[in-house]
Amino acid sequence: MLKEDFDKQNEEYRELIKNTLHSFTKRKAFYKKEVMQAMEYSILSAGKRIRPILAIEFCKMCGGKYEDCIDIICTIELIHCFSLIHDDLPCMDDDDYRRGMPSCHKKFSEAHALLAGDALNTLPFEIISNAYKSGKIPADMAIKLVGELSFATGINGMIGGQAFDMYSVKMKHFNTLNLNLMHELKTCRLIEAACVMGCILANADDETIEVARDFGKKFGYAFQIVDDVLDVEGSFDDLGKPIGSDSKNGKITYASFIGVQEAKAVARHQTLEALKIIKKFDNNEFLEFLTMSLLDRKK
Repeated sequence: MLKEDFDKQNEEYRELIKNTLHSFTKRKAFYKKEVMQAMEYSILSAGKRIRPILAIEFCKMCGGKYEDCIDIICTIELIHCFSLIHDDLPCMDDDDYRRGMPSCHKKFSEAHALLAGDALNTLPFEIISNAYKSGKIPADMAIKLVGELSFATGINGMIGGQAFDMYSVKMKHFNTLNLNLMHELKTCRLIEAACVMGCILANADDETIEVARDFGKKFGYAFQIVDDVLDVEGSFDDLGKPIGSDSKNGKITYASFIGVQEAKAVARHQTLEALKIIKKFDNNEFLEFLTMSLLDRKK
């Protein structure tokens, strides 16, 4: 795939995702207006939209029509945005900027940011259940989607990984197994869910779903390790957020634990493993390009 073709398709996806996200917050009754403005501020900021794009691509590769279920696909981005709002709060990472703009709690207030994150955490399950009620998807598909998304989000997924991240600063003995588990929970689970949800929406079989999950895990590891490196080598202008926050907060990352150069080598290895897996799918050109491009990203 040529870069210009990739860029065009990527921008079309991002525009579709943005418009769909905006549709979730357009109607603002007076009593919830400020909270919904905080939600909208966060979901419409200039994110990479990696997770919903992965879901779109897996839906396409498995023969599904992503246009018919784009609202369900975008639920994964709502969850991601909720996590970012809460991550930035003073009680967590205490970051004042996100994507080059004031963090949600700096733009509004801590209370509004907390409620906006809570709302974005629950809205996906309302969207999925409404898709079943309206006849868009069958009950068994809705159950699979809810199960996948809730597992990836909760204490056995992203939230569990964030808890591990906080606990890790107290650990006297920390090893690579601990680091891998923390990243698997904190980052990989939600990326795996994006890939799997795309397959579910296309009625893919269980074997295909597990292949997609394996890709998501490898992709997620590489993505997080590159993030760790960028927190050391990146710039505010590129990342749109403070640099060195991991070190400031005493967080253990691949970059701090094994060094930047070794971390880059691990990220490349995981990327190559992900590329091997994606070759099992037809019409994989876009996803191959996306996977490789994220290895050398600057933001």
